[in-house]
Amino acid sequence: MRHYLLTYTLAPDYLARRPGFRGAHLALARAAVERGELLLGGALEGADEAMLLFAGDDARAAEAFARADPYVCNGLVTAWRVREWMTVVGPGAAAPV
Repeated sequence: MRHYLLTYTLAPDYLARRPGFRGAHLALARAAVERGELLLGGALEGADEAMLLFAGDDARAAEAFARADPYVCNGLVTAWRVREWMTVVGPGAAAPV
């Protein structure tokens, strides 16, 4: 098991436009949680970025999530990227030291 961070850059009008897409976004997120793919997610203070933490053998679940996310599909997210996070400390660390 590895960890992957999906980072979103949010549009300047994200907060104003979010209500129309939030239900579908949260349904997608809850389904990913149920499958054990998504561990945590949320916007950073200032609502200019958001981060979602995924677990799995590779980055495919995080990438598929972004491609299907109504926030991405409707321009509330202006850019996204997935990077492996080498977690080493804590009860859920992928490579404890």
